Amino acid sequence: MLSSLLNLFESMYENVNLVIEDKFLASIYGGLIIGIGTSIILKNNASTGGTELLSIIISKIFPTMKMGNLLVILDTIIVAVNMISLKQIEIGLYSAIAIYIVGKIIEVIAEGTNFTKMIFIVSDKYEEMAKEISKELERGSTAIYAKGMYQNEEKMILWCVASKNEITKIRQIASRIDNKSFMTIFNAREAYGLGFKEE
Repeated sequence: MLSSLLNLFESMYENVNLVIEDKFLASIYGGLIIGIGTSIILKNNASTGGTELLSIIISKIFPTMKMGNLLVILDTIIVAVNMISLKQIEIGLYSAIAIYIVGKIIEVIAEGTNFTKMIFIVSDKYEEMAKEISKELERGSTAIYAKGMYQNEEKMILWCVASKNEITKIRQIASRIDNKSFMTIFNAREAYGLGFKEE
């Protein structure tokens, strides 16, 4: 089907006036469309062949390597070889934009992006906060011993990992219990275990 549709659109290209003639826009939106299509295929453990199949094989041998990164590396090598052999530098540079976008789309859709957050709360009422977080969100938290260097005082930091939507609720709980609490929020790239992704 891939080969047939490529031939179909190639023949249509000669007879149809394209809406987008700008190569830069074509690279961006082409990358988006290809990325979405490729992500759907990879998410269902399939492949259209070519670099996708090679990426799947390599990722099975080296599980720590991300599929999106592998595709970007392999496609970049192919484009670079074409640029050198065919001397089509401009087309190669536009292709690099599309390849990068395809890789990012695959990272988000096929591999999944955890919008997980970490929140650190400094408060003397950390135990009460931990109980409320557990009660309202069914999320565990961890108290960490720390020492504040500004006033040279020992403190307890409440550490909690939660989804993006739950962070707002945790902030509300912390502010309600102790409106003078100090909070910092970080992006967590991935979270594994109970309540998150399983290995």
